[in-house]
Amino acid sequence: MNTLESAGHHIYFDTQLAPLAEIIEKGKYSNVFVFADRNTSECCLPVFRAMLDDYSGFDLIETDPGEENKNIDFCIGIWKTLLDFGADRKCLVINLGGGVITDMGGFVASTYKRGVDFINIPTTLLSQVDASVGGKTGIDIDNVKNMVGTFSLPQAVFIEAEFLKTLPKRELLSGFAEMIKHGLIADKAYYYELKAANYQNITTAAIHRSVEIKNEVVTEDPLEKGRRKILNFGHTIGHAVESYSLSKDKKPLTHGEAIAIGMICEAWLSHKNSTLAEDELEEIRAYISSVYPAYRIKEKSFEKLSELMQSDKKNEHGNILFTLLESIGQCTYNCRVSESDIRESMEYYNLTYAKRA
Repeated sequence: MNTLESAGHHIYFDTQLAPLAEIIEKGKYSNVFVFADRNTSECCLPVFRAMLDDYSGFDLIETDPGEENKNIDFCIGIWKTLLDFGADRKCLVINLGGGVITDMGGFVASTYKRGVDFINIPTTLLSQVDASVGGKTGIDIDNVKNMVGTFSLPQAVFIEAEFLKTLPKRELLSGFAEMIKHGLIADKAYYYELKAANYQNITTAAIHRSVEIKNEVVTEDPLEKGRRKILNFGHTIGHAVESYSLSKDKKPLTHGEAIAIGMICEAWLSHKNSTLAEDELEEIRAYISSVYPAYRIKEKSFEKLSELMQSDKKNEHGNILFTLLESIGQCTYNCRVSESDIRESMEYYNLTYAKRA
């Protein structure tokens, strides 16, 4: 059985959920709830049921899909639903869905009656290689991502390639950005393997390697006091761009599209403020811009983006802190960068956009 050990629980790969029934039986749970959004209920719940041989011993809790719904109001609704079902502290919550579901479902479970057990079954590539692994839960406040949350570990994570067949191209690309990041921060050979394979040919082995990289880092630093911060490469600027797009654009960027922008910007910052060579900067810029759609960061948004970066939960003592590449496959963290350099990095990204327009 293909598994990874992670801080006292297992991450299972392509098991057709075989160990799930045993986990439920061993836990002697009073109730089992499946938390999903309406898209997941339509596309993935039938796959989930088939894997469990039509096991129906659970109650379904549905929510509306989308990052804009990952907020405290929806959490209150879910808590009330659990109360209505008579859920006690011996219940189990199974989060079936993408990053929004695993983030919010984990947060709901870790706070309901001071914490109940939960299991993550990520159904998108993004949630499989990132959101469902590592014990972070969270919700957004005023479009600032993951501002309220907990460090809380699931009982298990099940990564099933079968669910990826339900995804459109844009969602696959969103998860692929995090895989690229894993190669850039920790494994040069893996980065070039991904580049050669492309997002349309993602293998279980590649997903396993991404999860392995994240798991190694998280196991060393579970509460993000030090090395775990390397996982934030591309995210300081990327999260700000994502939050801005969510509030302003008719068709908001996906998480991965925003992180792709952030990685180009922060690669430039790595060349300016760390030891990333110019040829590797150009390599990163050219590759990422060839995979992800062009987007223009409007100059009038720079001030708002700066405000969003100031709210980043990784900042310390009022300083915006970055993870920067030393080279492809090597990085450092807690790097202070000037506001003028941050602005210039976004201008650098816009030059990439201009070349493609």
